[in-house]
Amino acid sequence: MTKRHEIKIAINDADAAALRQRLRLVARYDEHAPEGGYLVRSLYFDTLRDLALREKLDSVNNREKFRIRCYDRDFSFIQLEKKSKSNGLGEKAKARVTANEVKALLDGDLAWMNDPSRPVVVELLSKMRSQGLRPKVVVEYRREPFAYRPGNVRVTIDSDVRTGVGSLAFLDPAMPLVPVPGEQRGVLEVKWDAFLPDIIRDAVQLNGRRSAAFSKYAAARMYG
Repeated sequence: MTKRHEIKIAINDADAAALRQRLRLVARYDEHAPEGGYLVRSLYFDTLRDLALREKLDSVNNREKFRIRCYDRDFSFIQLEKKSKSNGLGEKAKARVTANEVKALLDGDLAWMNDPSRPVVVELLSKMRSQGLRPKVVVEYRREPFAYRPGNVRVTIDSDVRTGVGSLAFLDPAMPLVPVPGEQRGVLEVKWDAFLPDIIRDAVQLNGRRSAAFSKYAAARMYG
């Protein structure tokens, strides 16, 4: 896994429009979004005492989270991801999972997870048993990703963040979703390797907005 720098800034719809206009002039949509954007749906895990949520809100330096993710509600391609952050650097480990495996997990059948060929799956199983990790909430939003080759920069504008209230129906394309609370229902994320070029640094500047530990997961958990 490669560790990357990253910043997050909570944004509103007006911020998103301004960022979109600037970034289109200096960067390109990345290879996963040739037409501009896609939906991201994630199922987040946490402990019974909400350790991941509390660490995020408290800005704990070393933390991790597990999530299951798909794109454009296409359940033929689903990934389990473990995202870790330490000293401002983030890294991600992934493993492919199937819709049937996700359904089994949601039904409490964990037997399929004891698969040494997928260490991320085994680690989640271990922490479900030892730490009580469980699926907590579904979050969905629209993502517009931009790429800039120098510095291996990726900028994403996430907007229209919604959550399933009291539902973990990750595999239901028509599951009810409601907007997360607050005016700033989106997030700008900037990730890079060794350096962040000035042209991108300037393009993502927003008056009155500062880098903060914004979390779509935490925003979704405002409902419980």
